[in-house]
Amino acid sequence: MTATSALGVESTTGAIAPLHRAPIDKVRVAPQARSVMRRDVNGSELGDVDLEPTIFGIEPNRAVMHQVVTAQLAAARAGTQSTKTRAQVRGGGAKPFRQKGTGRARQGSTRAPNWSGGGVALGPKPRDYGQRTPKKMIRLALHSALSDRAKDGRVALVDQWGWETPRTKEALQALGALGLTGRVLVVLGDDDVVAERAFGNLAKVQTSLVGELSAHDVLRNDWVVFTDASLPGARDAEPPSEPETPSEPETPSERETPSEPETPAAGDESGDS
Repeated sequence: MTATSALGVESTTGAIAPLHRAPIDKVRVAPQARSVMRRDVNGSELGDVDLEPTIFGIEPNRAVMHQVVTAQLAAARAGTQSTKTRAQVRGGGAKPFRQKGTGRARQGSTRAPNWSGGGVALGPKPRDYGQRTPKKMIRLALHSALSDRAKDGRVALVDQWGWETPRTKEALQALGALGLTGRVLVVLGDDDVVAERAFGNLAKVQTSLVGELSAHDVLRNDWVVFTDASLPGARDAEPPSEPETPSEPETPSERETPSEPETPAAGDESGDS
């Protein structure tokens, strides 16, 4: 009978054979093709648009999303908290009472942490809570969050907002025509200044530029609304074009025959005199 050890398996001869762990095969799921209905601000359908599978069709990585969102929330902290130590509190330079003869514990300053109005021991100081996160993890977390919303059918697409003046009433009508409820994230382009002001007074609507979109913004909202200018990796579903028919080859009679060189006249030839 063999006995096992922490390093391997002991054989009957006494030699310990090392244990080799079998490699783990990580099966990667292929991105799924998804599409979204393109609409206008009035809710009229304009046709389907294919979403980029590598952005809206991957399997969400929950561990990466958790780590990236935690880092983003930590980076959003101001970190301006501060307390004063006994050396920074004003006063306390004189010894409160003599060293011996009072029956009390010896004290050297009234600004010690055990005194009322004294300094704080091991208190918080201004610091930076930012965490270094690789760019690939940030991109994977964003794509995972978008894929999760696209899987649940929570991605909407508008051709353009097209408002000349910012009006909250028109913004509410547009959200109602699109059938968006709950918290809505509106992803805008660089030129959608009017739409940003129109949605600014709505408590349950968050606006973000396409270049500033983060995984935390996507996960904290129920719907994500894009425009044609802000949709990443948009591919319009167009019918395949008909192949061009090859032109018929020209017949030998249609081809131009090379012209023969002209022979000079007899009078034009110059001879030696």
